[in-house]
Amino acid sequence: MKSRTLGILLVGSLVAATAVLAIPVTPSPAGASPTGEIHTGWTRTSGSDDHGDVTWWAVKGRCTPEYVAQRLLCAAISVLTEATSRGFEAKVSADTGLPLPEGWVLTTAKNSPQINSVYAETPRDLAAVLDFYRDALGKRGWAENDGAVVAPDRAVITFTTAARPVLLRLSRQNDKTVAELSRRKFAPATAGLLPKPGQVRLLLGNKTDEAAVITVAEQAIRLAAHAGEKLTDSDAAAGELPDGQRIDLPPGKYEVTLKVEGGKVQSREFEVAASETWGLLVGTDGALLPMRLY
Repeated sequence: MKSRTLGILLVGSLVAATAVLAIPVTPSPAGASPTGEIHTGWTRTSGSDDHGDVTWWAVKGRCTPEYVAQRLLCAAISVLTEATSRGFEAKVSADTGLPLPEGWVLTTAKNSPQINSVYAETPRDLAAVLDFYRDALGKRGWAENDGAVVAPDRAVITFTTAARPVLLRLSRQNDKTVAELSRRKFAPATAGLLPKPGQVRLLLGNKTDEAAVITVAEQAIRLAAHAGEKLTDSDAAAGELPDGQRIDLPPGKYEVTLKVEGGKVQSREFEVAASETWGLLVGTDGALLPMRLY
């Protein structure tokens, strides 16, 4: 009788546990769902003078659990993802000397003879991101210059360092804050990388196995699979891009859309300033990766 009772209790427990794991869960608020997998990558080249040119990028996925069991799995994955994120952040910071904002979901970074730069997108509000940078850069002993522009939806601040000045630009776009931190170096750029006077240059590339179309300023540029995928590897590699993958534009804010064959259309605003050069690279996971090259 006791064995039968224990068996009934065991079966009942399993049924109850299965029922709990199958219970639908309330979706988390936007930007607050557990982190899913993370895709990271980097490239490094060395010139004749042995000056390295390093590019980093990373994109975090999102777990969107519908049931308790999936939420438990997402929580476990989140622990591993955050460990990878911390390692990535440490490497980028050590290489560029620039910090990444907390809670980023997409980031790119560049350390070349021409520039140190970090680009990041985060669901955190602009005020929180601004506080992070003021604290992180202040701890480095970098002084905030006069003339800062701070508004609810944007901020532009220059910091004085022992080397060259560091420029911080923040903008609020839809449900995310875009952060750009950059420090120009002394090395000149090649003609292929150098923007025209008073304009900005965009260089386009595609690292995926599928064709992609990037549309900006009413210009649709079709990129074959892997076309221009090495544009970020070095100054020389960017200069070797065909003319069809270069766009020279007046400074300003533009809407950029990306359509990878077989995927959904992605759209974002993109603000660029005079005398800058940016790469727009379609990453291996189909995400658009903006990166400051000059």
